[in-house]
Amino acid sequence: MRRVLILGGTAEARALAADLAGRGVHVVSSLAGRVSNPRLPVGEVREGGFGGPDGLAAWLAAERIDALVDATHPFAARMTASAAEAAARTGVPLLVLRRPGWREGPGDAWRRVPSLHEAAARLAEVAARPSEDATRPSEASARPGGGGTVRVFLTTGRRSLPVFTGLPGVWLLARSVEPPEPPVPDNVRVLLDRGPYTVEGERALIRDHRLDVLVTKDSGGPMTTAKLVAARELGLPVIMVDRPPLPAGVRLVESAAEAAAWAQG
Repeated sequence: MRRVLILGGTAEARALAADLAGRGVHVVSSLAGRVSNPRLPVGEVREGGFGGPDGLAAWLAAERIDALVDATHPFAARMTASAAEAAARTGVPLLVLRRPGWREGPGDAWRRVPSLHEAAARLAEVAARPSEDATRPSEASARPGGGGTVRVFLTTGRRSLPVFTGLPGVWLLARSVEPPEPPVPDNVRVLLDRGPYTVEGERALIRDHRLDVLVTKDSGGPMTTAKLVAARELGLPVIMVDRPPLPAGVRLVESAAEAAAWAQG
């Protein structure tokens, strides 16, 4: 029986596992174990890391894996690099499965940046001067430079929170599935929630918290697009963090069906 290792607990990874299992492929799904009560895929499940590319290469050889699919989150750059190195060492074919990224449309006001640190730097610039191009005043908050605060909807994940804390003149509504590591600064309110979200709910969230700008990563997919629609409708600018580049020479597909056709050999 053909043996395929799928890295990641994304919706695409679960769809791929179900498809391959239905075709008679022995599927092993590897979850990082960073989220409590994860949605489990069909087939065998392995939790925890491999110990870098060396550990992954040894595991691929020991388990006689025929194909490796990296279906991790688009921002899991370290895992993707480890997968590419391990595949090159062992000769196991590697495919990267990534949902398509988001595209700016009419009415959107996005500012793309290459990293989380660049997003934080952009917020610091906004807070240091009156509004001119990157944020808008909410009805109830004064502007920077006049004793006001930039109120930020931060949806980049709990591990990124330290990048954005400590910015003068910035208040954060940080939404994540799991709570961040304590202590949480006074200028941060944590909102624990898991998608999918609705446009109506996101509009209410933006209005109720008088938010001025949305900061998010280009994760793609339909589960969290409602915040982008709500931002467009309310005239809220978006700071969009671009995805990290893939390792050179890695093959990429954007759907579970494409990945299944490749993985079954």
